[in-house]
Amino acid sequence: MASTHTPAHPSGSGTQLLDHPGPFTGQGPFAGPADETAPPAAETSRHRMPRQGRGTAPLLGVTAVAATLGATGFASATPAAAPAVEVPDELPVALSADPGLALAARIQQQADSQRTAAEETARVQAAQEAEAKRAAQIAQQEQAKRAAEEAEKAKLAAIKLPVRDYRLSAHYGQSARYWAHLHTGLDFAADQGEPVYAVGQGTITSAGWAGAYGYRIVETLPDGTEIWYCHLSSIIKGSGKVVPGQQIGKVGATGNVTGAHLHVEVRPGGGAPVDPESWFEQRGVTP
Repeated sequence: MASTHTPAHPSGSGTQLLDHPGPFTGQGPFAGPADETAPPAAETSRHRMPRQGRGTAPLLGVTAVAATLGATGFASATPAAAPAVEVPDELPVALSADPGLALAARIQQQADSQRTAAEETARVQAAQEAEAKRAAQIAQQEQAKRAAEEAEKAKLAAIKLPVRDYRLSAHYGQSARYWAHLHTGLDFAADQGEPVYAVGQGTITSAGWAGAYGYRIVETLPDGTEIWYCHLSSIIKGSGKVVPGQQIGKVGATGNVTGAHLHVEVRPGGGAPVDPESWFEQRGVTP
């Protein structure tokens, strides 16, 4: 027997139409006035939205995203300039996990250590060289100072002749009618007023008139030897310390004399006189 049921939708169609209720036509319990402006039922059925199957959901999702992008504009989807990115604190840890970076870091650390050690070695060496140079300069200065002191001592210890322009007129031990005893000194004949110099470093312990010796100066040397300068015309240095070659008086003819000359006596320890000529020669000076 043939079925009289008519299917709601045609068979064989992959798309099902959504059931949208039509306008109330006044039939049924919720009937109301008919809408005269409503389109015919056939027209309404023609614009029904097809029901999408499960297989078309991804297509609709992409379509929806495209529609959204189209509505908002692709410009808004493009990101602006990226802001500055701060390196997180975990970055060194992450880098240190890389064997290559760790090896490079160790090599750099070793290089820095070697450079620091080399710089320290150079600094120490420079300091040592500077100290050695300074010590050498100090030693050189001390040596020069000692040499100057020795030269000064030698100069002070030197013995000089008491007169520059002279001739020997009488020697030690000679006898003559005008001497009461043998001659006790060495006579340097010179012009009146010629300078008389100290023969060595010493101290003038006496100066003044001395009878037959005329005006006399007595110089005492450091070893106690006395040098007598006699028959002076004037006394320039009457007291105090003197050095070799320092002028102390002038040649004269005072006292028991026959002419202008300087009579010199040498008395070790202030005692009896000795031969002045031999005394001078023993000290490298030849009268």
